[in-house]
Amino acid sequence: MTSNQTLIIGANSDIAKAIALQLINISNHRLIVISRDLSAYANFDTERITGIEIENYHPDNIEHAITKIPCSQQQPITQVFICHGLLHKNNIQPEKRIEDFDVTCFQTIMEANAITPMLWIQKLIPLLPRKHPCKLIVFSARVGSISDNHLGGWYSYRASKAALNMMLKNTAIELARRAKNIKVISFHPGTTDTPLSKPFQKNVPADKLFSSEFVANQLLTIVDSCAFDNSLSYLDWQGKTIPW
Repeated sequence: MTSNQTLIIGANSDIAKAIALQLINISNHRLIVISRDLSAYANFDTERITGIEIENYHPDNIEHAITKIPCSQQQPITQVFICHGLLHKNNIQPEKRIEDFDVTCFQTIMEANAITPMLWIQKLIPLLPRKHPCKLIVFSARVGSISDNHLGGWYSYRASKAALNMMLKNTAIELARRAKNIKVISFHPGTTDTPLSKPFQKNVPADKLFSSEFVANQLLTIVDSCAFDNSLSYLDWQGKTIPW
């Protein structure tokens, strides 16, 4: 009997935990969660969830974590959610003007939002079974759209998400030749009530500030309806296409 599995990377984010909670209620569905902190999963059904702790997201640790992922023809991974995202921390804040641009901050943001997701994808592709359909969802952002940028600012965050989108585009083109069973989705969750957006919620209308549970439900519905078309989809929380 085949038992489908979902892999959630960066599983300690609020949206990731909401995705996990909704999926674990599906009969016979198994979860694999990877994070530096898995304490939130202590009360989950441990018979259907595999937790893999990782010290940090350095390439060697990513490669080691990949070796721990259970995957077979009987238990294929049919969904992957890569939920990494960094907008601010400690002394890092989105730039309001070009004078605020800082090389070290830029490198930190780029590593978290673009490089780390691609390292996971690089190591995951050989692992995913070719006989089963699989959807690969990576958290991006609308501000990664170049044509939709009308406000400026946020240099590092915008650049990191634009870079991520370009690399996901490359990935989708390559997989169209190598692994037609994998669909790649770049997802913008909208402004969600999480620590990432907390300092920037003041001017967000109440009906545009979403709960993690709402975003998780929207995303799972969107993923379920996405066709395997050998191309990258860049979608928002409504399932609408975002311009590049």
